[in-house]
Amino acid sequence: MPPIGAPELGTLLVLASLFFAAAGAILGLVGGAQHHLAAWAWARRAAFGFAGTMIAANLLMVWALVTKDFSVHYVAEVGSRATPLTFSIVSLWASLNGSILFWGGVLAVYTLAFVSAHGHRHREYMPYTLGILLANAVFFTLLVGGIANPFERVTPIPLDGPGPNPLLQNHWLMVVHPPMLYLGYVGMVVPFAMICAALLAGRLDAGWMLPLRRWMLIPWSFLTVGIVLGGWWSYGVLGWGGAWAWDPVENASFHPWLTGTAFIHSAMVFQRRGTLRVWTLVLGMATFLLTLVGTFMTRSGVFNSVHSFTQSDIGPVFLVYIAITLTFSVVLLALREHTLAYDEGDRAARTSLMGALFGRDMHPLGREFSILLQNAVFTVFTFTVLLGTLYPLVAEAIDGRQVSVGEPYFDRWALPLGLLMVFLMGVGPALPWGRIAPRAAAAKLGPPVVTGAVTAALFAAAGFTGLWSLVALFLCGFALHANAAEFITPWRARVRSRGEAVLPAAGAVFRRTRRRFGGHVAHVGIILAVVALALSKGYKRETDLTLRPGETAAVHDVAVTFDRASMAEEPHRTRVNAVFHVTRDGRPLATLSPGMNYYPSQREPIFTPDVHSTLAIDTYLSVVELGTDGEYVVVRVISMPGIAWLWIAPFVIVLGTLIALWPEPRGQRAAAPAGAGAVAK
Repeated sequence: MPPIGAPELGTLLVLASLFFAAAGAILGLVGGAQHHLAAWAWARRAAFGFAGTMIAANLLMVWALVTKDFSVHYVAEVGSRATPLTFSIVSLWASLNGSILFWGGVLAVYTLAFVSAHGHRHREYMPYTLGILLANAVFFTLLVGGIANPFERVTPIPLDGPGPNPLLQNHWLMVVHPPMLYLGYVGMVVPFAMICAALLAGRLDAGWMLPLRRWMLIPWSFLTVGIVLGGWWSYGVLGWGGAWAWDPVENASFHPWLTGTAFIHSAMVFQRRGTLRVWTLVLGMATFLLTLVGTFMTRSGVFNSVHSFTQSDIGPVFLVYIAITLTFSVVLLALREHTLAYDEGDRAARTSLMGALFGRDMHPLGREFSILLQNAVFTVFTFTVLLGTLYPLVAEAIDGRQVSVGEPYFDRWALPLGLLMVFLMGVGPALPWGRIAPRAAAAKLGPPVVTGAVTAALFAAAGFTGLWSLVALFLCGFALHANAAEFITPWRARVRSRGEAVLPAAGAVFRRTRRRFGGHVAHVGIILAVVALALSKGYKRETDLTLRPGETAAVHDVAVTFDRASMAEEPHRTRVNAVFHVTRDGRPLATLSPGMNYYPSQREPIFTPDVHSTLAIDTYLSVVELGTDGEYVVVRVISMPGIAWLWIAPFVIVLGTLIALWPEPRGQRAAAPAGAGAVAK
């Protein structure tokens, strides 16, 4: 009998994880339905078993990639002896089979974290949640063990492999961008499972809603970072000087971000006021379903995209899985939603569709109504982007027509909807919960309007005079003031009324409003991103120059001098650079070296720009053409004001999320809405 190698050991680990996932799913659902504590206990053990074996399978594949074990099919497909260590590790998600294995590994990490975090609490919900989590794990483990098996043994064993896709080893962001997206995508299964558990249990109290919202915030934060890092990668690698092109795979990550954001706000209203209950559940389920659609778009090969690195035949299988999940969600919601009504007021509200979705009537001049409007904008935005993304695919499937939906369609919708979202981001914090008199509302909105007008005027004086850009900057100033006032106003009131020192008063307000403060910090991050987009898209300047060594050309307030061409041999590629000296007003600004990278597995080079970045403006150089022996170069010079704030924005958003997720001090509990702790029979 031949010795067991990595292919056999990996297959055994995958089969073991499939056994644990299937057993845990059955035990969890049975334990929840029959209130069987022993079944729940065994489901928890099965969850640990699934997590351990699936994580071990991922680590084994990483070891096979690092040690160049070409007897493993996936290593033979994407590995290479010339690939550096870092890019050998990230090859785990370089192609279809490895990416599905990595999906299972991330799901294992979330399962382990979820079970460890909640222990033996929430007995009404936890068995069902584990059952749904592990049922989803069964599907992905079946993929890994079946049509997407990366551990097949290769005979005869090749001496070397082609290496990963050159785009995956051309920039350091490929080390962090895909894992961030996976942590966002896969993590959405946790709130989905928690929502299903609430419906199956027939109750949804404040004690379950709080962790549900937190478990949405975690993957939402990763997804936010992943989306922006993807834009940064596009900006730093593809050479076109932009961060977002409405590519189908880019849109695939944007859909669940929109509905996830709507869920977070809707859940806040439900926790505070006891309304938007069913609508919140719909948003949570839709977010997970959209992550599945996004994964299908990325990994099925139905879209041709620089962000989609695989062509595969898992598309039909994945569509069946999406259809089953959608059907299960709709049927479960339809059959069990009525069990979640808290009181007679809610039951009366359910006599209409709007009442069933949103609960009691809301006052137009209240914070919850503004959040409802914001939810509506998020929903319309999601639908329009999804329609534009899928329409070419549907048209081709129906009658064979090949059509394209380009940037003009998306921009036409994104501009007004995005600006409306920013406006509501300012209106919501300015209004109180419940209702307010019109005159009092006008008084609260007046100062933010003034701040917005001053912001627009300052940018106009600096030369940013485009109408839509000024509208966006006005709304950003408006929203920034409204969100900052949520902290500054109670802080100043505390200093004046109690005579406290400035710092102790600020600390006291922060401790009392930590979660709300974190939300406003996240809003500031969104505002920074909108400012960056308004400046960079509205005032981008682009010029192509043809230069010979020693020649200088003045363009976009800078002077660009072509110094020389250089070549460097690296183990996995050949890099050809064009060296430029950039000056402004006669003073040296930067030495930039855009170039071209040649990989053995690809005939055409990958053009790599170089950027001098400041908070005010980026000077971006990208080689278009380089003559033989460097006798001339065609270089694209792009000026991008304010784009750096787009890369700062996700860190501000994550900071706000971490503040919101930070545990409350012992003994301090968030106020629950009236009736939220009741159980409906």
